[in-house]
Amino acid sequence: MPDQSIPQARTPEAPAAEPVPGAQGISRRALLGTAGATGLALGAAGGAVGYAAAPARATALSSVGADRVMFHGKHQPGITEGLQARGHLVAFDLAAGAGRKEAAALLRRWSATAQRLMAGEAAPHDDTDVARDAGPSSLTLTFGFGHSFFGRTGLEKQRPGALDPLPDFSSDRLDKARSDGDLWVQIGANDALVAFHALRAIQKDAGSAARVRWQMNGFNRSPGATAHPMTARNLMGQIDGTRNPKPADADFDQRIFVPASGEPAWMANGSYAVVRRIRMLLDDWEQLSLSAQEQVIGRRKADGAPLSGGDETTPMDLDKADARGEYVVPANAHARITRPDRNGGAAMLRRPFSFHDGIDADGTPDAGLLFICWQADPLRGFVPVQRKLDRGDALSKFIRHESSGLFAVPGGAAKGEYVGQRLLEG
Repeated sequence: MPDQSIPQARTPEAPAAEPVPGAQGISRRALLGTAGATGLALGAAGGAVGYAAAPARATALSSVGADRVMFHGKHQPGITEGLQARGHLVAFDLAAGAGRKEAAALLRRWSATAQRLMAGEAAPHDDTDVARDAGPSSLTLTFGFGHSFFGRTGLEKQRPGALDPLPDFSSDRLDKARSDGDLWVQIGANDALVAFHALRAIQKDAGSAARVRWQMNGFNRSPGATAHPMTARNLMGQIDGTRNPKPADADFDQRIFVPASGEPAWMANGSYAVVRRIRMLLDDWEQLSLSAQEQVIGRRKADGAPLSGGDETTPMDLDKADARGEYVVPANAHARITRPDRNGGAAMLRRPFSFHDGIDADGTPDAGLLFICWQADPLRGFVPVQRKLDRGDALSKFIRHESSGLFAVPGGAAKGEYVGQRLLEG
């Protein structure tokens, strides 16, 4: 979980984040607190969240609203940006009788709404005023297509081979009603009202063309909550995401994004998102001693350092043994099993949200991780790692995969385009 299967993402650079133009004035989205230069501070600090970083000044929460992510670009927003404090995932199925024409009109509406909301402006029509007093707050909206979308729109010949259904895993306990979908939307922001406002606008835009199939809510630590940027923790209390790929890596784009010359052509600069609702069996986990938890993960709980020694970023010594000749990092430790060099180089960019959906009648918390991972090809990214985890991960007895989806997320829209236009009008 801290290394590969339960994702975490951060970006040491946030080139797409910009302060809101004209933030000094009071408007529909008048900013609370500072803007301008202070907005840039969050771009630096927030961008580092998720990777180990040198201590830096905490970002003042009053500057959070000023950060803006651009809608247009080579890639869709919401993939390489830093973790956001609030998230919503929602899948839609096209309505009966709706096809390619209706889908194109819907993606056109969604793109127009996303562009305006990410700029801190009101929705194009019938704005609810939920986020009236806030800035963009790093809002991102990301759109993807499920396997079933192509049959419903007569675009079967354009369906990517990488979108073939994921194989069954022995540890799966999937709820089909909360899995898959024709269309998928990921919403993230550093303000809960801004995120909800976007969710409501997207739902209203769907109109009669599509209906909600499932919807999930998540959260992460708020920017500025720690003294310096650091890798976040999941609900098990573990530092989660230490070995996430970094945009500075030479092979980052190759692993995460479909090349410009890739097939099908409409997926150029896009990526594939695997979405899994992973419930953490927290009552069972919390009964373990600290030492036992660290043996399951293979890392120290306090600072994320490997059990073989060093600090969080120290390479794990998988051959190191104790006085009895036993591996210091157990053979079934999660961090050992998920290493890319133990999985044919398989890598994925993990960008999750934690969730808590209440407490069951017996007092068990319905909580865990909304796992979202990005890769150029899920058959070379997610699938081989999950198969290996399925065969003997010590963490598997403390988690349960309850829903699953795989979505083709096309590249970013150029100015004047909407997301998916090259597919729907190609």
